[in-house]
Amino acid sequence: MASVGSDPGTGDAGIPLAVKLLVAGGFGAGKTTLVGAVSEITPLSTEEVMTEASLGVDDLAGVEQKTTTTVALDFGRITVDDDIVLYLFGTPGQGRFWFMWDELAQGALGSVVLADTRRLDTCFPAVDFFEHRDIPFVIAVNRFDGSDDYTEAEVREATDVRPDVPIIMADARSRESGKEVLLTLVEHVMRRRSLAMSG
Repeated sequence: MASVGSDPGTGDAGIPLAVKLLVAGGFGAGKTTLVGAVSEITPLSTEEVMTEASLGVDDLAGVEQKTTTTVALDFGRITVDDDIVLYLFGTPGQGRFWFMWDELAQGALGSVVLADTRRLDTCFPAVDFFEHRDIPFVIAVNRFDGSDDYTEAEVREATDVRPDVPIIMADARSRESGKEVLLTLVEHVMRRRSLAMSG
């Protein structure tokens, strides 16, 4: 696991290697929920009550009951072992806050893209964002009660991602499910780095 960071001086002298990961996806996909479920600390959240200012701006189709929204970021931490600590940054989902994604992506080794089974198309901008910046990502399909149940093949076809991009079914409310998603991402990052070094 310590091989995730190959920069000189990282993880030395008993200091854990800090790994920055993003949690992205569409509005209401479960990003804040996922960060809160897996974080070992009380997560920092910039959720605010939605106001009339969002009417006609934020697309609430499929998430009409949502009353709060992330306006900057979510932040959480999870210690993998003595050598690695993951720092999670959840991105805002609405289009009007996407300008922050470039800032949040600085120094990130990879990202989880949460796909909402009620509105699968809302994950497409996040997929495009990470593909164009060559940032490794996995797609975590967050299954919501009463929503369509897509197969991995259907999600892969809809998102048109490369065959090597992992797609995993998940429940953002579950700590164990969230940890499995993060482990899948870290393994994907390591595989890509290994291939790049050997190539």
